[in-house]
Amino acid sequence: MAWYGKLALVVGMVVLMECLAWATHKYVMHGWGWRWHRSHHEPRAGALEKNDLYAVAFTGVVLALFTVGLRWAPLWWAALGITVYGGIYFFVHDMMVHQRFGLRWVPRRGYARRLFQAHRLHHAVKGRDGGVSFGFLLAPNPARLKRALADRPER
Repeated sequence: MAWYGKLALVVGMVVLMECLAWATHKYVMHGWGWRWHRSHHEPRAGALEKNDLYAVAFTGVVLALFTVGLRWAPLWWAALGITVYGGIYFFVHDMMVHQRFGLRWVPRRGYARRLFQAHRLHHAVKGRDGGVSFGFLLAPNPARLKRALADRPER
């Protein structure tokens, strides 16, 4: 496999993972998987939360892909792309937005601020229903999200 094929596979998997993460967040975490994810929408006591079990489960899948990828190289490079996405997710979501593990930075402008605001608006809804902005790296316009929240029917 040529270097540009490997690079395309890694980058393609990062993009695909944002799509899969959006769907997983909306339909699994805010659906039948709410039992684990609920902890992420409540005040945290300590460094870990039950929601972190998702990271453990996803890590197991990626390790299996790396293992199988030792025999079929494209799968190894796909697993690397998933890992790159996981690293970006960890920094942006856990460290920047939720300020876990000691990072205390609030972006003042640019896309980082938009991402920060979009995820904070996701957490403005209490409970699993009626949320907005389920992506992790692609952030809708915060003004549009605020309108969507304001237009929700009362529960």
